[in-house]
Amino acid sequence: MHIFEVRCNVPSHPASKRAETNNYMHMEGVLGIMLPIIISLGAFVMVVYIRKFENLERMAIIDKGLSPDLFKKDKSERSTSPVLRWALLLIGAGCGLLIGFFFDEIFRMGEVAYFSMLMIFGGIGLALAYVIEERKAKGS
Repeated sequence: MHIFEVRCNVPSHPASKRAETNNYMHMEGVLGIMLPIIISLGAFVMVVYIRKFENLERMAIIDKGLSPDLFKKDKSERSTSPVLRWALLLIGAGCGLLIGFFFDEIFRMGEVAYFSMLMIFGGIGLALAYVIEERKAKGS
């Protein structure tokens, strides 16, 4: 202990603790309101910039003298792979949540079971979609 150090064992005032709790609750409310607004604005700006850069890319191709038909998708050559990929991803995610629930109930793992099984089974679903697409590509 230093010479000039004075220790005081007086407990803090309850009103100051209440004020700290109120400030925390106020910040939580502000965050709860601002977060959806910020996420929505961010998504909107992202979509606008994606569209802008796609348009600039098309204009550059037209300026070079190439055909802008490169960007048009033919409806007869429609691919089923995105649908297959999403279906297997969602099936894997559902199985992962179910297995995570069982692990949580049996081993009391908590949130770790849900997130880990969700990622593992979602990844298995995507890997299965990849294998099916590769077999389909080899067959045709």
